[in-house]
Amino acid sequence: MNLQTRKINFVQEFLRLQNEEIISGLENLLKAKKIEQYEKKLIPMSSDQFNQEIDQALLDSEEDRITSAKDIKKKFQAWD
Repeated sequence: MNLQTRKINFVQEFLRLQNEEIISGLENLLKAKKIEQYEKKLIPMSSDQFNQEIDQALLDSEEDRITSAKDIKKKFQAWD
């Protein structure tokens, strides 16, 4: 049975469910598995890369190449 067929069968079975506890359990399982898959794809930043980014941020700040949170909020509010 291919993946597409399995998904269709699962959805059909899910739609027949009448037990809220089972549905909640499946929702929680889906959420947990999605988080697990996402976290598997994350690659930790090296110490060197972390320090380089801090140094760059400090340099940007010293050379006034920053945007304040207040200015960003104003820009977002203007989009509404």
